Formats: sequence, structure tokens, C-alpha cells
Amino acid sequence: MTTYLLAGGGTAGHVNPLLAVADKIMQREVDATVLVLGTAEGLEARLVPARGYELLTIAKLPFPRRPNAAALKFPARLRAAVDETVAIIESRGVDVVIGFGGYAAAPAYLAARRAQKPLIVHEANARAGIANKLGSWITSHVGVAFHSSRIRNATFVGMPLRSEIEHLDRHESRQLGLAEFGLDPAKPVLLVTGGSTGARSINRTINDSVPVLLGAGWQVLHIAGERSEISDPNLPGYVLLKYCDRMDLAIAVAELAVSRAGSATVSEFTAVGIPAVYIPYPVGNGEQRFNAKDVVDAGGAMLVTDAEFTPQWVSSTLVPLLVDRALIAEMAARAATVGVLDGADRFVDLVDRARSQANSSPESN
Repeated sequence: MTTYLLAGGGTAGHVNPLLAVADKIMQREVDATVLVLGTAEGLEARLVPARGYELLTIAKLPFPRRPNAAALKFPARLRAAVDETVAIIESRGVDVVIGFGGYAAAPAYLAARRAQKPLIVHEANARAGIANKLGSWITSHVGVAFHSSRIRNATFVGMPLRSEIEHLDRHESRQLGLAEFGLDPAKPVLLVTGGSTGARSINRTINDSVPVLLGAGWQVLHIAGERSEISDPNLPGYVLLKYCDRMDLAIAVAELAVSRAGSATVSEFTAVGIPAVYIPYPVGNGEQRFNAKDVVDAGGAMLVTDAEFTPQWVSSTLVPLLVDRALIAEMAARAATVGVLDGADRFVDLVDRARSQANSSPESN
């Protein structure tokens, strides 16, 4: 029986692939033990126990980005977190450490090295985070979600996807989705989403552009986010939701999407062949622009900056695209060449190879 320690969290971008890998491990090894290392503040504190896995927490430890009092305390706090994680590895009989980035990842990577346990890292973004860059210097087994990722020892595996997307039958689920959202089976659907909290600029532009989008013969399924304050114009063919707990059905009905370019969103859309207009989040280190690069280069998506995505851009560029159904069909086929549905299997295969190499090394004999 193998005991795995999966480390990472903070955001859905780290937690969701972690859970997909945990589920895949348990499907393959019913007698395995999966432990998750995270923090009490991250999204993992809610999602991991809800999925039935044991969550072990350490203190949240952000990397210091400027010289201040927190930076002076960081080395001692990091040593304490590594010591605590080594104690977990030894007391729980951990055989393999798998990291996904986030606050708990760096201590886990350093602890795996000290405890001499196989370490495997998954990087979900095209531009790697600090913790995973550290991990890539400790292990040669680094799975990446995008071909364009620039990180040491990268092996392309794709994104480990949640089961409902991995096994989505779009043809079969489309009818369920049309009924779920009250959409017309005779008209194509434009899916608009800015993530669970929404994207204010996207919401505003789409809301202002509803008449021209409907006039192009399309319907709009607009998932505006829980913090959205836009009003519903109550026009036939426009469905406004603050939250959607059946994104699999939303994806099933979509023929084109307008979205932020988060790694999970890009990976899910390309996996099932949905062409998209991506508007990267304009704040941060710009990783969303890089997440969309592979599919844009393949001709399966368009990229527009947040500042450029205006009602004028919708009228001049998006509406002509909507009426060119042949081009959208071609973009769908090109998007599908980039995505993979079996990212979880590919990554767990990488885990198995790392374990085999560790077991056959002279140090293990």
C-alpha cells in the first residue's frame, strides 16, 4: 500500500488539479492512502474534506517580494514549516510527495528532498509560480499543462481535469444543458464567463452588447459571477446567471466562449474543442496571456486585451466572427488539437515512472 502526500492549494487553479489527481490515484490503487497538505486559509480547507480526503495544514507562508520585517522572519518560518512537513512524512509513512504549487508546496518540496522521497510536480500555468520553479530544481519529474511552459525538466501531460469534464459527452449533454438553462435548440450559444467571482469589464461589455449579439442570431449564456452587479435586460435569448454549479452543461451547450484565460478554463475548453475569445486578467504577472498562447497559435482562439474588449470591439470583431459559422467550426477543430482529456492519467503515469526510478536507484537498495 502506497501513501501519497499531495501538497498545494490556495486557489482553485491549484486545488482542482490536485483533487483530480487524488481521484485518479484512488481509481488505480484502491488500497492507497492520499493525504493532502495545505493551509487553513486556502480553498483546500473546504474542498479537500468535502471530497473525502484528509487535510493536514501548515502555516501559510508567502514568499517575500520586498525587503521588510516579514522577509527577515521568512527563513526561520520556512525551516519550521519544512521540519513540520518532514515530521508528517515520517509519522504517516509517506512514500511519494506530489506538488501543485501554492503556499504549502515549497515546504513540501524541501521536506521531500530531506526525507529522500520521490517528488513529482505539476505546473498548471504556462508561466510557472515561485514554488514550482523551486520544485523543478529538486526533481526531474515536472508535468506541465501547456506545451509553451518554460520550466526546468518539463514533460507535457496536460491539465488533470475534473471527472465531469474528462467524461463529458457534449452531444448527449447538450439537450440536458439546453433544458437546464432554458435555451432554444435551434440557435447557437455564446458562453460568457469570467470565473467564479466574475470579471467586471467583461460583464459590462457583454451586458452593453446584448442586442447586437442576439441580432447576430446567437443566444448568450452569461455567467457573471457571484459579485456581479449588472442588471438583466430580460431579452429572449439572453440568460444571466451569477453562479453555475453545472459548468459541464454550460460547456456542453457552448459553440463559442468569451472568457478570462485561467489555466483550468483554457484547458477545459480546449479538451472538448470549444473555440474562444480570451481576455486575460490584466493584473498580476501576465500568466493568463501565456496560458492562451498554444491555442491562439493553433488558430483555435482569439486574444484581446482587457482594455480593447469594448462594445465597439464586439460590434467590429466579435459579431462578424459569430456570423461566420464555418470559421467557428474550423476554430473548434483547431482548439481540440491543443487540449487533452486524459491529463490526470498522463500525470499519474509520470508519478508511476518517478516511483519506479526511485525504487530502482542504488540508494533504495
